[in-house]
Amino acid sequence: MNLPANAGVPGHLAVIMDGNGRWAAKRGRPRWMGHARGAQTAREVVAYCARLGVQHLTLYAFSSDNWKRPREEVGFLLDLFASHLDRQLTELCANGIRLSIIGRRDRLPATLVAKMEDAEARTAQGTRMHLRVAIDYSSKAALQQAFARVNAGDGEWPAEPLLPNVDLLLRTGGERRLSDFLLWECAYAELAFHEALFPDLTTAHLDAVFADFAGRDRRFGGLDSAPAPVGSA
Repeated sequence: MNLPANAGVPGHLAVIMDGNGRWAAKRGRPRWMGHARGAQTAREVVAYCARLGVQHLTLYAFSSDNWKRPREEVGFLLDLFASHLDRQLTELCANGIRLSIIGRRDRLPATLVAKMEDAEARTAQGTRMHLRVAIDYSSKAALQQAFARVNAGDGEWPAEPLLPNVDLLLRTGGERRLSDFLLWECAYAELAFHEALFPDLTTAHLDAVFADFAGRDRRFGGLDSAPAPVGSA
């Protein structure tokens, strides 16, 4: 089944890309091979979502808690992201996809930060879809920093969400938790938990998730279907 563009497609889709390591373990392969295959799946998800008309896509690539993993695995993940930035930048520009990186940058290698900033600048005019990739990201930490700035008198609490409200949050790999991802923006998100490990996620799986999303009655606290809250994609 292939859904026509915009038919039940969420304006803002957020994806927790879980299961890369388990995908590799099931095949008796090292974890890095699962991450490499997951990166290819992420590329396919980006292209498919852009084709369907998703306006905002946020991918959870590396959480602040992932620093607890073995140094070799962390290094591979950061190197993998850098190499995919190099390979995909031309494709993003050609397809009108704007790239933003959310999360901390002060703990990332300077060479990677430079690549991120260059990619953001070169894709800034893209209007087809806004792709956000969360690297060294913690939603709780972002909220705590915002509270601290407000309490210190260095800023005002934003009237709009920190990011556009998430319409649909998808987590692969069979787990059913948010893992400190977009807690503010997911206040009214529909949740979808898929058993497929992320490297095995297909466009058919996405079609099924979107079809289920299209059939949900989103009332936003009211009695009948109502428009999304201010700031929703």
